[in-house]
Amino acid sequence: MGRIIELVKPVVGILPQVESLTETEKKSMSLITRLTWTLGALAVYLIASQIPLFGILTNNSQEAFYLMRTILASNKNTLMELGISPIITSGMIMQLLTGANILAVDMSKPSDRALYNAATKLLGILITIGSAVAYVLAGNYGAPSQLGLSGCLVLVLQLFVAGIIVLMLDELLSKGYGLGGGINVFIVTNICEGILWECFSPMTYSVNGSNQFEGAVIAFFHLLITDASKTRALRQAFFRDNLPNLSKVFATFFVFLVASYIQGYHKKVTVAPGPRGGKATQHQVKLFYTSNMPIILLSALIGNLYFFSQVLFTRYAANPFIKLLGVWAEDANGRLRPSWGLAYLISPPTGLVDVVQRPFHAIFYILFMWTACAAFARVWLGISHSSAEDIIKMYRNSAGRPEDFDNLFSSEEEYKRIRRNLRNNIETAAALGGICIASLSIGADLLGAIGSGTGILLAVTIIYDLYEKLGKASGISELLQGRDPNVDYVE
Repeated sequence: MGRIIELVKPVVGILPQVESLTETEKKSMSLITRLTWTLGALAVYLIASQIPLFGILTNNSQEAFYLMRTILASNKNTLMELGISPIITSGMIMQLLTGANILAVDMSKPSDRALYNAATKLLGILITIGSAVAYVLAGNYGAPSQLGLSGCLVLVLQLFVAGIIVLMLDELLSKGYGLGGGINVFIVTNICEGILWECFSPMTYSVNGSNQFEGAVIAFFHLLITDASKTRALRQAFFRDNLPNLSKVFATFFVFLVASYIQGYHKKVTVAPGPRGGKATQHQVKLFYTSNMPIILLSALIGNLYFFSQVLFTRYAANPFIKLLGVWAEDANGRLRPSWGLAYLISPPTGLVDVVQRPFHAIFYILFMWTACAAFARVWLGISHSSAEDIIKMYRNSAGRPEDFDNLFSSEEEYKRIRRNLRNNIETAAALGGICIASLSIGADLLGAIGSGTGILLAVTIIYDLYEKLGKASGISELLQGRDPNVDYVE
């Protein structure tokens, strides 16, 4: 009986794909070329994020998905309506299927790796189609009966083509043409764009009979100049409701600084003893060992739950089982938020006052975030092949001859001890790092940071990762350490 993954073989040749680079081509590609590809892909994404969908009959702002739009690089009623959600969802499903051994894949074999990537891409395309159909049938752009069959098909086609473009842009950057993957670039751009907008937006709104700027920084100077009472102006600038304020701006930068500081925590753990008393081979285990993957996977899971819960509640509000999944109501800004059910329990409190008024919700949310992030981090070790066993296998295969690596150990007991120590450190870092990420996200939400705590953490981890890649590509990291980037150093 053939493996399930081999069912993808007939469609591998017809799937859209970006030509892979050889190792020689990757090494010879200049930093300017990579930056050009990255900025070009980013420009396509930003332009598509501003092009409205053709054929929309309604611009109803009552939607639940806005809670996750920043994180999933999505923009309502534009070609980027779906954002990167299909890519993350397909990747999460494939990783879980592989981790559960439902899909037998040997990632060390190029043929299996190609089949796995093709299956992930095919699943992403199918999810894009399914999501596009669900959005249209849910009435996000008008009642399907009013849109008509042709109107529905036009909207689905636009979302599908845009989804394929996002898939290709992500693959382009991930295959070495750019710096980092498309997912990370799009996420951090969307998050930083939102933060800058809430700081410097020139839009004006009527507040207590006077016009105020939406941007917190602009509003601060405007209020100081126009308001006769400077005390009242400062109070408005720091604590005004329903619009960004300086307290949120300072909370955002505080979380940025804390997350950036913790990002650098690491510990070097021995993988193999040195030859005859020489320097031991060590592996760097960061506190954020699994980086931002736990929070990305959790965001995709929560985002999909929000969407389906809101769609089902709109259609079957009286059904008790649908209510258990989530009850939705308008908040002060006219947006739908979960007010009861599972969707409500896993949604962040709106602030410290909400924590005091609804302590059970706050406690459940905190425990859920800690448990989910720690669990996703531990699971990701096996899925991403970054567990202790995989690390030892990687160093063993890179030793030239495997027996040379084995001969470094004086006995089987020493090998088991070092492997056990490496496994304990990696598993502890993964779980503790997941809890730290969750705690920072919760703290940012409670402090009222702009966007969301999850979004800020994603931005920090992605920017840090891009900085490391940029440093390696340009030789900055070596120069800062007093090294010649053109010389290979043996650690």
